[in-house]
Amino acid sequence: MPETAGLRSRMVERQLVARGIRKPGVLDAMRKVPREAFVTPGHEEFAYEDGPLPIGHGQTISQPYVVALMVEAAEIRPGDRVLEIGTGSGYAAAVMAEIAGAVHSVERHAPLAETARDRLAAAGYGSVAVHVGDGTLGWQKAAPYDAIIVAAGGPSVPQSLKDQLGPGGRLVIPVGDAASAEGQSLLKITRTGADAWEQERISGVRFVPLIGDQGWTEDGSRAASSHVAGRSRSLPEMIASTAEPLPRLDDPAFGRFFDRWADRRVVLLGEASHGTEEFYRARAAVTRHLVAQHGFTIVAVEADWPDAAAVNRFVGHHAKQEFEEPAFARFPTWMWRNTAVADFADWMRGHNDGVAPGRRAGFYGLDIYNMRGSIAAVLAYLDAHDPEAARIARERYGCLTPWQRDPATYGRAVLNRGYGNCEDEVVAQLRDLLEKRLDYEARDGHGFLDAAQNARLVRSAERYYRIMYYGGTESWNLRDSHMFETLEHLLEARGPEAKAVVWAHNSHIGDARATEMGAVRGEHNIGQVCRERFGIDAALIGMGTHAGTLAAATAWNGEMEVKRVRPSREDSYERLCHDAGQPRFLLDLAADEPLRRRLLEERLERFIGVIYRPETELRSHYAQACLPRQFDGWIWFDETRAVTPLAPERRQPGTPDTWPFGV
Repeated sequence: MPETAGLRSRMVERQLVARGIRKPGVLDAMRKVPREAFVTPGHEEFAYEDGPLPIGHGQTISQPYVVALMVEAAEIRPGDRVLEIGTGSGYAAAVMAEIAGAVHSVERHAPLAETARDRLAAAGYGSVAVHVGDGTLGWQKAAPYDAIIVAAGGPSVPQSLKDQLGPGGRLVIPVGDAASAEGQSLLKITRTGADAWEQERISGVRFVPLIGDQGWTEDGSRAASSHVAGRSRSLPEMIASTAEPLPRLDDPAFGRFFDRWADRRVVLLGEASHGTEEFYRARAAVTRHLVAQHGFTIVAVEADWPDAAAVNRFVGHHAKQEFEEPAFARFPTWMWRNTAVADFADWMRGHNDGVAPGRRAGFYGLDIYNMRGSIAAVLAYLDAHDPEAARIARERYGCLTPWQRDPATYGRAVLNRGYGNCEDEVVAQLRDLLEKRLDYEARDGHGFLDAAQNARLVRSAERYYRIMYYGGTESWNLRDSHMFETLEHLLEARGPEAKAVVWAHNSHIGDARATEMGAVRGEHNIGQVCRERFGIDAALIGMGTHAGTLAAATAWNGEMEVKRVRPSREDSYERLCHDAGQPRFLLDLAADEPLRRRLLEERLERFIGVIYRPETELRSHYAQACLPRQFDGWIWFDETRAVTPLAPERRQPGTPDTWPFGV
């Protein structure tokens, strides 16, 4: 097919040649083999993306570059007899068959072996011999081999494989513990004599474990050559034995399960969707405990600064501002204007009652979108404290005036009509504000923090809307960088002993390097940057669910709907947790090393934002991830329900309307 042939050629140029793959035979083979014929149905459109894809039974079809790297390292030549360990989908075997004379492949999962045979035959590679067996023992019947390639990582090089190499034969295999600090290394072993081999390290890699008599056991421990396996525990059984059952969300004991992370500077609490009641209630329960018992004073959330500032004034017993508009009135309103957040705000206000102003816990927004609200806040502050500076600020922000209600149109105008951008003006305004910091702080320290952060938001938002039409990576990275910088400013403002709780989606909280975001798309997030900045002083805790309902829209700016969440996929981390058979639990991902090692094998993970499209769930809401590298802890609710939007009639005694959630 011309279309897929073009995709293959582009893959070869961008993913292989650009990374140093040079052998013409390997490049030609990668151009010929139709990778879409070897992926799981439903994944065809992702066949030529730069990453692995799930194929069931906890296995993956390897990243194209990794296949090419290993085939090139094995120096496969026409006429060679080749052995592959780990047939998987059959794709790598097909690539080898384009070059070699004979290919044998061993797969320990019989269903995968059968499917691979069918796919290979259908694609014209029926000559590949697929066997079911223990790959660590090789396939003696067809030995010796000119080349052996192993698509799984072992604790050491199996002697059986070394012995089955012919004179000058090459063995390419990942070796090492993926969970250790050293990780895995891709090795090339060359047979130089009857009992002599040379070893060369090619690169660092990350593969699924090599299970077998001369590899790892099912539970992640190293096997002995004389090992006689009893019944190995399944992954759900291992999860069930390590998971800590959680009490009800309204039980005060719930928060105590998180004392193990209470000494961290930053605790980041995720969520798998923006519309699930249990996720909000769990974050509130953990945060109440950290604030009340461990001195955390910053609650920083994935919300816009000016909207969250209204809540902060409420919980901190500050006066409502005259210009103040209802908080969280912009789509998606239910994300923060819901009963769980309102109840938490009530608790914070009560907790802060009687606490000295400088030690009160605050509620702050990290996000970037409400440029209009931030401009209004800066001008209101300057009107009150420096009228001449306010006049200058109005002139500068006038550049953005036509676009304040729909800032996305600013980006289109700059891109399509050559409209001059406003970068110089907003940067100058922020610089002037910060240069007068000491004077302004002396008059109103709390007000200055708010105004300065609003000015920073305008600066970041101007750039965000200006670049958003060029693609996702740069705008995503700018947004999460702004979130982290806001968090840093808050920690600085609250003092060296300040500690923060962050509420954001799993896609922001979990280390991006352990997901497709970082590994494939080059994106970073606040969780990754917190780890890089704070090291072990940052704790990243994600959340997940199997099924239930949630609040979401079908399209951006659409109406909120209560939608049913499809049961999790069989090849996902969520299904492993569901099969563990517990309604809710905490999984400390550092508590059990054998379990951690088993979970290092990449799987699908579900990500639902404010949009949910169940009809395209795999494409729209699942991505490859490595859970133990992504998070330090994992909170599980097997069945969840939709968050409850805040009713218009809700009122706070003694406050006008429904401040800070006015409607």
